[in-house]
Amino acid sequence: GKLNEGIAARETAQALKTLAQAARGVAASTTDPKAAAAMLDSARDVMEGSALLIHEAKEALISPGDAESQQRLAQVAKAVSHSLNNCVNCLPGQKDVDMALKSIGEASKKLLLETIPPSSKSFQEAQSELNQTAADLNQSAGEVVHASRGSSSQLAVASGKFSQDFDEFLDAGIEMAGHTPKKDDQIQVIGNLKNISMASSKLLLAAKSLSVDPGAANAKNLLAAAARAVTDSINQLITLCTQQAPGQKECDNALRELEAVRGMLDNPNEPVSDLSYFDCIESVMENSKVLGESMAGISQNCKTGDVTAFGECVGSASKALCGLTEAAGQASYLVGVSDPNSQAGHQGLVDPIQFAKANQAIQMACQNLVDPDSSPSQVLSAATIVAKHTSALCNACRLASSKTANPVAKRHFVQSAKEVANSTANLVKTIKALDGDFSEENRNKCRVATAPLIEAVENLTTFASNPEFASVPAQISNEGSAAQEPILQSARSMLDSSTHLLKTARSLVINPKDPPTWSVLAGHSRTVSDSIKSLITAIRDKAPGQRECDTSIDNINKCIRDIEQASLAAVSQNLPSRDDISLEALQEQLTSTVQEIGHLIDPISTAARGEAAQLGHKVTQLAGYFEPLITASVGVASKLKDHQQQMTFLDQTKTLAESALQMLYAAKEGGGNPKACHTHDAIAEAAQLMKEAVDDIMVTLNEAASEVGMVGGMVDSIADAMGKVSLCSLLWIDSHSVFFHQMTKSVTCPEELGGLASQVTVDYSQLALQGRLAAHTAEPEEIGFQIKTRVQELGHGCIFLVQKAGALQITPSDSFTKRELIECARNVTEKVSLVLSALQAGNKGTQACITAASAVSGIIADLDTTIMFASAGTLNAENDESFADHRENILKTAKALVEDTKMLVSGAASGQDKLAQAAQSSAKTITQLTDVVKLGAASIGSDDPETQVVLINAVKDVAKALAELIGATKCAAGKAADDPSMYQLKGAAKVMVTNVTSLLKTVKAVEDEATRGTRALEATIECIKQELTLFQSRDIPDKSTTPEEFIRMTKGITTATAKAVAAGNSARQEDIIHTANISRKAISDMLTTCKQAAYHPEVNDEVRHRALMFGRECTTGYIDLLEHVLLVLQKPTPEQKQQLAACSKRVAGAVTELIQSAEAMKGSEWVDPEDPTVIAETELLGAAASIEAAAKKLEQLKPRAKPKQADETLDFEEQILEAAKSIAAATSALVKSASAAQRELVAQGKVGSIPANAVDDGQWSQGLISAARMVAAATSNLCEAANASVQGHASEEKLISSAKQVAASTAQLLVACKVKADQDSEAMRRLQAAGNAVKRASDNLVRAAQKAAFDKVDDDNVVVKTKFVGGIAQIIAAQEEMLRKERELEEARKKLAQIRQQQYKFLPSELREDDN
Repeated sequence: GKLNEGIAARETAQALKTLAQAARGVAASTTDPKAAAAMLDSARDVMEGSALLIHEAKEALISPGDAESQQRLAQVAKAVSHSLNNCVNCLPGQKDVDMALKSIGEASKKLLLETIPPSSKSFQEAQSELNQTAADLNQSAGEVVHASRGSSSQLAVASGKFSQDFDEFLDAGIEMAGHTPKKDDQIQVIGNLKNISMASSKLLLAAKSLSVDPGAANAKNLLAAAARAVTDSINQLITLCTQQAPGQKECDNALRELEAVRGMLDNPNEPVSDLSYFDCIESVMENSKVLGESMAGISQNCKTGDVTAFGECVGSASKALCGLTEAAGQASYLVGVSDPNSQAGHQGLVDPIQFAKANQAIQMACQNLVDPDSSPSQVLSAATIVAKHTSALCNACRLASSKTANPVAKRHFVQSAKEVANSTANLVKTIKALDGDFSEENRNKCRVATAPLIEAVENLTTFASNPEFASVPAQISNEGSAAQEPILQSARSMLDSSTHLLKTARSLVINPKDPPTWSVLAGHSRTVSDSIKSLITAIRDKAPGQRECDTSIDNINKCIRDIEQASLAAVSQNLPSRDDISLEALQEQLTSTVQEIGHLIDPISTAARGEAAQLGHKVTQLAGYFEPLITASVGVASKLKDHQQQMTFLDQTKTLAESALQMLYAAKEGGGNPKACHTHDAIAEAAQLMKEAVDDIMVTLNEAASEVGMVGGMVDSIADAMGKVSLCSLLWIDSHSVFFHQMTKSVTCPEELGGLASQVTVDYSQLALQGRLAAHTAEPEEIGFQIKTRVQELGHGCIFLVQKAGALQITPSDSFTKRELIECARNVTEKVSLVLSALQAGNKGTQACITAASAVSGIIADLDTTIMFASAGTLNAENDESFADHRENILKTAKALVEDTKMLVSGAASGQDKLAQAAQSSAKTITQLTDVVKLGAASIGSDDPETQVVLINAVKDVAKALAELIGATKCAAGKAADDPSMYQLKGAAKVMVTNVTSLLKTVKAVEDEATRGTRALEATIECIKQELTLFQSRDIPDKSTTPEEFIRMTKGITTATAKAVAAGNSARQEDIIHTANISRKAISDMLTTCKQAAYHPEVNDEVRHRALMFGRECTTGYIDLLEHVLLVLQKPTPEQKQQLAACSKRVAGAVTELIQSAEAMKGSEWVDPEDPTVIAETELLGAAASIEAAAKKLEQLKPRAKPKQADETLDFEEQILEAAKSIAAATSALVKSASAAQRELVAQGKVGSIPANAVDDGQWSQGLISAARMVAAATSNLCEAANASVQGHASEEKLISSAKQVAASTAQLLVACKVKADQDSEAMRRLQAAGNAVKRASDNLVRAAQKAAFDKVDDDNVVVKTKFVGGIAQIIAAQEEMLRKERELEEARKKLAQIRQQQYKFLPSELREDDN
């Protein structure tokens, strides 16, 4: 505040100095000594008052809260304002105007008489006198308007004459009132006279203010408006009072109106209305049509003698003429302003006209309110007027306070508006009381209440007329004035001829049988038509900007011809090099010209679409840049050594010139007419092309500049970006700080520096553009400020870095420059880290949200693992506690989580600190909640795994919802309340609360056998709905997946559907729980893979849309099915159960469609899941996995002394059986693949169809099939061995040999496939990999089995019989067994050799191992 006070005091002192000089000057030039003395006295008063004012202001500043000093200050300020008014009134001419005002005030007192004295003259005399004095007063008003633009003496004379004429007119009016017999009519006449008195005072006030400050914005318009108000009020009175010969009154009124609007055409350097140029043309067209019809009506009705219709036609003709004059005035103003040498005015903070009008309207209304003669209806209408204008004033104050940057003015506007509003409110209260009871007391209350309102409005009007808030009038050049002339000439001629026409019509309507007058009328109407035609032509021809567009188009065409000449010279390699200037100077010149052209594109397209007055200025500016552009471009090209580069430069310059030409044609067509929508697209397109041309040439320039070490352009770009900087984003710096390190590295190879420098420039520009948001959203504000300053410091660092890079390119061997460059790079890196730290300080809450979100995603993964354990039946309690022990704990923690949710939602709106607190707290609570729920689930016991899964799923839903909520909170932090992210936040909070409620219900239902299935199903339905919402969101998944995976996942739905239908039919709670759990997984997997597969980059839009649609359809169908199951549970009737089948059919249909969509997704990359080779690959990989698992299991098994129990190791057996099945399936697929390949080879003619005695190819095919059979046999052996080994009948040895056999036969099968297949085919490679996996898995199985066998050897128990004989027998039996085994081993070896020899004969030559 103190700073502003100081400035204001200094300005006041300066202004007083100027005032003193001016006062002396005025006193010296006045002939009347009294007037001179008065002038100096009043100036002295102002000086003294101001000194006191400054003193009081100083006192008030010392004790700011002191009411007394404030009051004294206000009184002194009022006194100064009063003495200033006196000072102005001492100016020559002002005094006379004041005298005139006083005399009008005095004369108007005659109107306050209780009874009007009866008239002394006859009605005819009174009437003609009123007409005469009205004409005189109207003329005097015109003279006042004219004189206010002249000297002070002229104004003195004119205002004196005006007050005299007013006095005479008033007497004539009162005479006339004496003739009206009815009391009501008399009141109306007096009311009209009061209005004329008010309007006359306004006219003199406006004239006075214009003569004091002729340059004041809108003062001329105010004056013209006041003169028209006088005319209108006179017309109203005449219409009311006089009974004339038919049609005379209307003609006189019209003539007075035309006289009043003529002033608009005198000096059109201010806007007359807010019409645009094209609105003016429309207005002229419409009004000329109306005028044509009215003129025809005037002559028609004269002939027929229809006086009423004649009067109406005259009225509408007069209205049309006023409209035409207004449009012509506004059009000529726009033509003048749009001349490139003129300067447009600009709008002030407030519109003084609006304030003055409102002030006057409120004063008149208040007069009517307290007028004892006013009727209740008049009181109400006055109250309405007051309300309307005071609310308009308050709105204007609000706007002004929001627009101004001056804090004192801001406060003053708000304060004034409050005063006006409060005093209006008080007045309205008294009016209500008065409306209830029109007593004298109530009238007095009303009168008292009007005083503060009038004062408040007066003060506000005075403040608003401060020159600081005023508009700046336009400066119209001589060329502009010359361009206005044709329009003004036509408009004046139209007014003159119309005046004559109306006068002629006035005499004709009384005496229609006068042929000479008819011909005069026809002549005038012809002149009116001609002048309107020339007006329309003049306005059309002078449309702003058209002439300039034509000139600019010619200039640019010339430039294009020049550049074509230069291109031809360059092609023939004889473009003369410019030696008078350096290449760097030329490049800088070219860069700055191109940048300026770029800055003009948007203003031109805006002007062409709707600001006609700006069009001429902008296109002239644009065309002016092209000559220097061509000169610089040709200069640069002439200095370049590389011919290709020369051509690129010239071509790009030509492209820019051509795109500018296109832009100008489009702009000329649009012409600034907002209604010519058909041109707007072309303008936008031309602007876009031009921007692209500018960008292209800038890129080329920067590359060229950086190659020769000229970095001026880059430095400018960085400085430009620093100007725009308000902030940057964390991401930017993280990803780009690497450049600064590269700069340091490049010291070793300077040739790379150019590119890097240009990259740094681009990156810093991005940083500056990225910005603004973080500084706005950073809390507290200091951090925002810190971020801004640090980013700007980084900019300075970048500039030094780029400059050093340029210097090093010019002198690559200078070690000193190298050291400096390294120093700069280090400096930049430091600045980057400073910016980062400021950013992190500014988004503490956001950081906390990120941390919390990652903690929650860890929890979700952990819960998935727990679900796997629970499903496998291995989730057991530590000790024998019951679920009831944990229930309370779960409920308590869940409620705490709901509180955290509320904190998170409010944290988004409140600030980073609160947000950080809420995020940390919610992450802690969800961790506690999952722990207690896991303990609770474990306490249920592993004999009821389904219920355990239901419980863990419920808490997993809560964790998922929390993750979404934290994400939404992070996005919404610091946004406005109506931002879309706020709605997302509310949605996420709702889901969160739903899921916590669902968890609580599940916890309560766990111990209730009768309802827990139903509860689980409800939770699943809710979960699926949420998954579906997520699926339908626009977010693109992070990774994509294959159609096969997608198809596999859809198969789970078929199983789940069958289970759901079965559960619905059985209605058993455990079935229902099982259904709930598998449904949740099946649908969730399907939706995830569906979206991932659909968004694979190779999937086209149509297929994607189809897949997503059927994914949605399948899920909604499934939800219906589950809801139906719920219905059946509540009311099991046979009809309901039949419905289940229909629901499941819908799901099945959608699944079929989904699979078809998946098949449609397979592009070139992807494989057909039905393709035998692919099946083989998948199956072999599956077999490999199963064998691996079996191996692991086998290693874990500890052999026992007692016979093995089959069920203990059932899993192991299953794994081996699984492997066996997979290998069998792979075999059959390979065989299919082989036969398909065989068919293909036959089709291609590489192989003949197989005759009976086929040797080679037949052998191949046979070899393949025999290999396949061997695999099948080996597999079934493996199964038997596995089975036997598990049940304890067979040895690990048998298992080992079976597994080895599987590996060998798979290898053989692969060799068989390879023989004729295409070696490089993708299918072959994948098949090979799958086969290898099977082999590896078999090897592992072998190793595991060998290890098991080895361990077993150590602790196989031998039971030794105690009896001696039995003991000997035992030894003999053992020896016998050993010999037998040795012999069997020998035989087995021979047998194996024979089998191999036999097989070898049938193998095709390719399959035989090399004889080595």
